[in-house]
Amino acid sequence: MGIVRLGKMHLRWCMSCNLPVLEAETCGVCGKGTKQVEMTPPGDARPAFKHDIDFIRKTIDCQFGQGSGSLVVPDGKIVILSKVPGLDRMDEVILDGEVHGTLRYDMGGGWTFITRMSAARKLQGAMREGTIVADDGAIKPLLNSNNLMAPGVVDAYDGIKKGDEVIVLDKSLRAISTGTAKMPAEEMRLRGKGVAVKTRWAAEQKEEVPIPSGQDWDMVIAANAPVMERRISESVRFIKEVKAKNNIPAIVSFSGGKDSLACLLLSIDAGFKLPALFLNTGLEFPETVDYVNMMKERYELDVIEEKAPENAFKGNVEFFGPPGRDYRWCCKTNKLGPTVRAIMTNFPNGVLSFIGQRRYESEQRADKPRIWKNPWTPGQIGASPIQDWTALHVWIYIFMRKAPYNPWYERGLDRIGCYLCPASDLAEMEMVMAQEGPLRSWDAYLRDYAEKRGISKEWVDLGLWRWRRVPPSIIEDLVKQGYSADDLRPRRSLTVSEENRKLSMRLEEGFSPCVIGFSIEGAFSRGIDIDKVANVLNMVGPVEINKEEGWCTVCNITVFQEGAVIARGKEQERIREKVETVRKVVVKAEECVGCGVCIARCKEGALVMIQDKVAIDEGRCIHCGGCIEPCPAISFGDTTFDF
Repeated sequence: MGIVRLGKMHLRWCMSCNLPVLEAETCGVCGKGTKQVEMTPPGDARPAFKHDIDFIRKTIDCQFGQGSGSLVVPDGKIVILSKVPGLDRMDEVILDGEVHGTLRYDMGGGWTFITRMSAARKLQGAMREGTIVADDGAIKPLLNSNNLMAPGVVDAYDGIKKGDEVIVLDKSLRAISTGTAKMPAEEMRLRGKGVAVKTRWAAEQKEEVPIPSGQDWDMVIAANAPVMERRISESVRFIKEVKAKNNIPAIVSFSGGKDSLACLLLSIDAGFKLPALFLNTGLEFPETVDYVNMMKERYELDVIEEKAPENAFKGNVEFFGPPGRDYRWCCKTNKLGPTVRAIMTNFPNGVLSFIGQRRYESEQRADKPRIWKNPWTPGQIGASPIQDWTALHVWIYIFMRKAPYNPWYERGLDRIGCYLCPASDLAEMEMVMAQEGPLRSWDAYLRDYAEKRGISKEWVDLGLWRWRRVPPSIIEDLVKQGYSADDLRPRRSLTVSEENRKLSMRLEEGFSPCVIGFSIEGAFSRGIDIDKVANVLNMVGPVEINKEEGWCTVCNITVFQEGAVIARGKEQERIREKVETVRKVVVKAEECVGCGVCIARCKEGALVMIQDKVAIDEGRCIHCGGCIEPCPAISFGDTTFDF
């Protein structure tokens, strides 16, 4: 995955105190210099809680033997995690001022700890599982980052399989490199031809400098006190100035997550007691709702709770199907609609919302200004006091204020949202599934949905329901693991009842809180003949079709075989008009009565009748659209949109 830079890399480390320090070149405790932590962008570091540390140790134990995890991540250390780009979830594990490895989740493969040299040295001499001994002649090439060839293997631990993460040792059992096994242990020991280990990290032995232990988060707070005081003062000043410039009521948008908690605390530090708007989407973790109610009592908050209609999700999922990262109709039904309703009801003359938006969350949020007008909620001005904070800034501030936080952070989640959000990593969903909760009923729904439509169980098992068009990189990675590409692409046939059902469309449109920009997600009342529809859509413009995956695209509008529709665009009215045109043409293609009116209107002679249905000669069509109407199928069909 490519590097994503969203802002300055703030994480530094005081090696004298063995503490993380944000931004400052000197430690707030000892006054000595700090060093930059060499980590992968975007650098949105956060604390590792006890659950995280236990999980890291367990993963390392599985690879290198019982007790190895505690050697790499011993007690009495501050451990930092930093999410990095990957196909699913990847977190760099940082302690003692450097990255010790990466905790990676592979869809279809599970968790792996990718060991760096600092961690490998902690295991040398103590562990043999997952290790390979190299011949003396192979050491120099390895240190030059060359791969370990099979003739250079002296010994390999039993049980090493192709694809395992391994540590390469010299004959004195000192760590030389780490990498991926390219053949099983028994084949390595034959010392034949080929690459035994693909090298990832390599380094010569160095004298270990004693690093102090026994740190806790109170010490981290002290080390970062000067930086945090400056950050807090700036954000408090921002809140006061923005509020003074906007003569409208102000609120804090409170989701129950850490970032909105920081905004709430900052507004209190600024001397305000602002109402907190809690949008209950109906898809919240029960613990989140309980947490918001607890905070209401603890801080004596005036909480404005707006609930999505009881059937907002369940009433639409049967029509639209499961939401996806590229098909977020749920944001409109369960977020946008209730938000607009809450603001128009409680603040008809406008409102200033302090929102926990941060640039380090995503590229879209990095590009947003610190103050903005929301085009989809009239009268709302959004402002982010923590736009340039990293997650670690937020957490240190929360620890400073000794504020309670959502319990799911201590259960492995780094963000809190809807429990079934398709933006969640599969790794996160597995963590949630391991505990009793509403996600289990969603999983049961997905399995029933797939079974009724003849979709493979891999679609659910691998979380592929989270996309309408599964990214090629995901498909390629899973195929390499042995999965069938056909099982990874949901396809289904139309039933007799569907074929006879009148074609109508339901739409959800607007600004998505998850994807910056205007979008429309829709669904026809039944599946469609993708070949026929793609052909007739040439009336609108040039068409791209993928028969294997069951979709076609015209004018940035994608129509799927199962009936889903996705549209994106910057110009709201133009994309609406295009969607309406596409809807008409799909109805025309599916419900053509064979009257021939459109054929007579085509000056290019591009329309023909095949089996009493209109079809396009794509070589003649100039995409003028003059043949779309009049048409009995369109004029007498169901043209009602449900927004």
